[in-house]
Amino acid sequence: MLTANLALSKRSAIGAAPSPEPVAARGATRALELAVYDNLEAVAGAWRAFQQHADCTAFQTYEWLSTWQRHIGARNGVMPGIVVARDSDAAILCILPLATRPAGFARELTWLGAELCDYNAPLLAPDFSARVDAAKFMTLWQRALELLQRHPRLRFDMIRLEKMPETIRGQQNPLLALPTTPHPSGCYATPLAQSWDAFYAAKRSPSTRRRDRTKRNRLAEFGEIKFVTPATSSGALDALSVLVEQKTAFFAKRGIPNLFARPGYVEFFRDFASNPQSVGFAHVSELKVGPQVVAANFALTFGGRYYYVLSSYTDGDLARLGPGAVHLHELMRHAIEKQFTMFDFTVGDERYKLDWCDGARPLYDHVSVATWRGALIAAPALLMKKLKRKIKQTPLLWAVFSKARTFAAALTSRRPPSPVDPQRTGAGDDAP
Repeated sequence: MLTANLALSKRSAIGAAPSPEPVAARGATRALELAVYDNLEAVAGAWRAFQQHADCTAFQTYEWLSTWQRHIGARNGVMPGIVVARDSDAAILCILPLATRPAGFARELTWLGAELCDYNAPLLAPDFSARVDAAKFMTLWQRALELLQRHPRLRFDMIRLEKMPETIRGQQNPLLALPTTPHPSGCYATPLAQSWDAFYAAKRSPSTRRRDRTKRNRLAEFGEIKFVTPATSSGALDALSVLVEQKTAFFAKRGIPNLFARPGYVEFFRDFASNPQSVGFAHVSELKVGPQVVAANFALTFGGRYYYVLSSYTDGDLARLGPGAVHLHELMRHAIEKQFTMFDFTVGDERYKLDWCDGARPLYDHVSVATWRGALIAAPALLMKKLKRKIKQTPLLWAVFSKARTFAAALTSRRPPSPVDPQRTGAGDDAP
């Protein structure tokens, strides 16, 4: 059991050179040992084994975060700082997938892969909450920060932990014992039924279902509608290329920064969707009308949950017939047939999610400072976050902002914006 007087042992050590052993530092008591790893491969086996029964989301799997670090984190100066807490029997109690990264003239402590994780959280043993209460976790957290600060490559000036859910598979998120503020956006998920017909009838009114059928029938006039999950890695990569192309066009029309223009992002998704070690966590699909791909999707599948991460649809003549909606219906049908119990729309307050979900669940952010450098960069970061939340949570302000952004994009491209299909627009689409 974690004791309130957790202290560093005399055998604590710092190792600056990479090795297959835990580098950085160790802190121990008779009941709990903390280890900090700056080498992901050193903890890969234990992490993969733990995630099979731990309470966590798909975004905390080793496969997702190690792929992110390989393609994005490493080239941006991100240094992993993975904190592992073990009990006296050497069984893992929790893993905190943290990292430090440059922030102007300072460095900040954040979640590893935070930008591409719709949820950021620790991985918890199923009995973690029963063994570690809030007070004991705060002691653990403070000792973890001390170990990170002692590591020559993990020192930080500011802590920024964003998009943290209230619960992790039913357990209270221990990080919410820290001072937090609401994240600008909420998240959405809906339980799935035993059959698509039952689920669809429960969620959509008869008039809406008739309207959906009419659109689908009109779409079918242009060719046979097929929902396709590519059977090979090359097929998945082809579908992913279509998604990138369609999303890039969408971003450009609405003045949204292009996710895929950032260094390493396309490579990340292509690697994750085709690598034998991670392909089992990804679901890439496309909706075809005749030979034309009118919609595409990249999702994560983990722990009985289907994560609707990125989707796209054509901006051609068929866009007005709602190919995104038809594809979403097929994805839900697929998730039910594969016996997933939850369809997770993840972060973002797009209105269509309320058609399927009872409401938003909040996410939380924590910002604190460790040095005077951190204080200088924290103040503008907090101000920007408050402004962002104010805009997003005020319908009139958000509408004005969105229209202004789209208008500016239309002026830049010298072509008028097209109507928006009320469907999932993808990671980061709702961000000012």
